[in-house]
Amino acid sequence: MQQQHEQGFNLNAPPPPPPPPARRRRARRSRRSPSPKPQPYRNLDIAYFNCYANACIHEEMIKVYAVEASNIAIQAQSIIEANNLSHIIKVLHGRVEDVEIKEKVDVIVSEWMGYMLFYENMLGSVITARDRWLKPGGLMIPSDATLYMAPITNINKYNETTDFWRNVYGIDMSAMIPSSIQCKFEEPSVETISADKVLARPHVVKRIDCHSVTIPELLSITSMFKFTPTFQATLHGFAFWFDVEFNGPVLAPEPISWAPPTESDDDHPEEEDGSKRKREPNPELPFLSTSPGDPSTHWYQSSIYLYDTIEVEKDQLIEGSFRWSVLPEKDCLQLELHSHLRNNFSVTETTEKLANPYSLYYYGGTEILL
Repeated sequence: MQQQHEQGFNLNAPPPPPPPPARRRRARRSRRSPSPKPQPYRNLDIAYFNCYANACIHEEMIKVYAVEASNIAIQAQSIIEANNLSHIIKVLHGRVEDVEIKEKVDVIVSEWMGYMLFYENMLGSVITARDRWLKPGGLMIPSDATLYMAPITNINKYNETTDFWRNVYGIDMSAMIPSSIQCKFEEPSVETISADKVLARPHVVKRIDCHSVTIPELLSITSMFKFTPTFQATLHGFAFWFDVEFNGPVLAPEPISWAPPTESDDDHPEEEDGSKRKREPNPELPFLSTSPGDPSTHWYQSSIYLYDTIEVEKDQLIEGSFRWSVLPEKDCLQLELHSHLRNNFSVTETTEKLANPYSLYYYGGTEILL
């Protein structure tokens, strides 16, 4: 069998068909960043979510399970038969929570990430698949994920919301501006934020280990933050983005620690203001970032804007808390942002509790598991 990389990509195999345009950048980036140290990757069953199944076809896997709850499973079965792959790929028409696989798998690969990392609520299904089917010592791809936030300035976003009302066919309708801003910013904005709009080093909101994270951990996430702006500007809001990592080959079964993941000071070194600095990725491991300083992906960045902007000085302390809560009974998210600024004379406080809960767009019926 040909030598393959740690995460199972065979560089000598023919390339898979190109993914759909909206997914092209993320597929190319994930596939082109393997470790330069090839390792044998043999005799594996593989569990694999979403439409990246084409990559597995070229990896000489001995068994692939495809779980698809929607009727596209019928077309998937036809494609498999047309390519003489029925002896490798088995389609299971149903949800991950409902279908049965009578054996354990070596690898689960899932492109579960959504806007602000957790939006779309896919990770719960991945955890269910892991707990049901992954062998001890098995591999989760991606293995780790980190959500970041940072204060931003973005005057153009505000101007496009307010300027229209200042002169509507010769009529001053500025009285509409406050309600227009509230309506515009009652939900997070998915957009591209350039690096020059970021006021301070990012703060780590949440880091998860996909081998050990549990569903209850994801129901409520609270993070205290501190920022010191690197330049004077208007604070318009806070941007969020994420990184994912692909760590380690499957070489030999090893016991998995199911204890909650911990972070050492070396993982995210602290700044003078107490905030955690973004960890530098290991150049030998595959890595995907959606940060403002990296090439844009279909995830972009997600921003929560303040209803009232605040002028901030260089090195002025911005501190507060961010809370992410899942409301299962309403199938939505509730996001709360509390912040205040300190200087020598006063404290400016602001609280943003999004008026319109952020509805979860749940893929629950359309996963693919291989």
